[in-house]
Amino acid sequence: MAELIAPSRQVLNEALVLSETILQNIELTEIPLTQVALKASRLARLLNDYDHQKIFEYEASGYPSDPDGVPSDVWKLMQKAGRVFFVKEGEQLVEKAYTASIASFEDTIENGRRRIDAARDPAVSISSANPNQFVSGPIGNALERNQATTAVTQASIRLAARRGFLHSYVSARHYELKFSNVAGDIFSRIRESVDARIGDVVPSAIRKVSAIYENLASDNPEDWSNAVHSCRRLLQDLADALLPPGPDRTIDDGKKQKTIKMGADNYINRLICFVQENSGSERFDAVVGSSLGYMGDRLDAVFQAAQKGSHSTITSREEADRYVLYTYMIVGDIISLADSRPKSVPVTPEDAPNVAGPAS
Repeated sequence: MAELIAPSRQVLNEALVLSETILQNIELTEIPLTQVALKASRLARLLNDYDHQKIFEYEASGYPSDPDGVPSDVWKLMQKAGRVFFVKEGEQLVEKAYTASIASFEDTIENGRRRIDAARDPAVSISSANPNQFVSGPIGNALERNQATTAVTQASIRLAARRGFLHSYVSARHYELKFSNVAGDIFSRIRESVDARIGDVVPSAIRKVSAIYENLASDNPEDWSNAVHSCRRLLQDLADALLPPGPDRTIDDGKKQKTIKMGADNYINRLICFVQENSGSERFDAVVGSSLGYMGDRLDAVFQAAQKGSHSTITSREEADRYVLYTYMIVGDIISLADSRPKSVPVTPEDAPNVAGPAS
């Protein structure tokens, strides 16, 4: 197995540029398809796609085989590459595959066209002085031309299939990378906005944000869990700054009274109440409140599992990334409300009206 390449922003940008170049090479027929396959192999390597990296190497050089046939691992790659086909032998369908390289198809086409051109029958005129004699022309090269035409046709069909396979793979990776860049740019804007404003609301947040970045960059799963715990503490500090702990609230939803806990541990309830008190949009309240409730439950579950000594609370960096992304989006929405508050009117538990919110 090849060594994995860390998917850094620099690597992903290189892969995006390479994929765009390969698509141009294919669509404009700028270089032989063999060279395109080798470029595609590099693209797959940058993306840690080991199977397609080997496939494109074999596309350029030919798939290995021995007197007993094709090894099982290579056969699986040929199936993935679309080189396998069925032929009927007697009453049975037999699975077969062609192992020739792209270069061999290109050579077959070029040499076949030369053979066809060389095998053209010369223009001859045959006559006889004997009117009763039957005169026939030479046999000619029709058989050779037909054989060359058949070989060129088959190679052209298979080469076209290889071109389509390469184009399909590279275009799919290209659009994935473009979307990744767009998503990355969106998150970068959100992150920069939050980083620039969070310190005004929660001065201690800068240290927590730095800790989140450092832990996410680590290869240690325990550090990923620490990044998620920092997200929880960031939301707790934000709640303490915007709506400090206070007495529980009682609301009447028309059917029964409901108690909303507003203690030190009920930071999600306090944030939801802050959103409801400061937003003029019911839709905004519903979306942010729902996201907060979901994130709070998840973060608390991770925290409680860690408290019990569980070492499998966060199983991948991708999972930790999602928690950080969702936290940033929620914090950004809440800070936008904090920025829009009248600066001369502080929000305190005593001043805040009793509004609906989830009970923990």
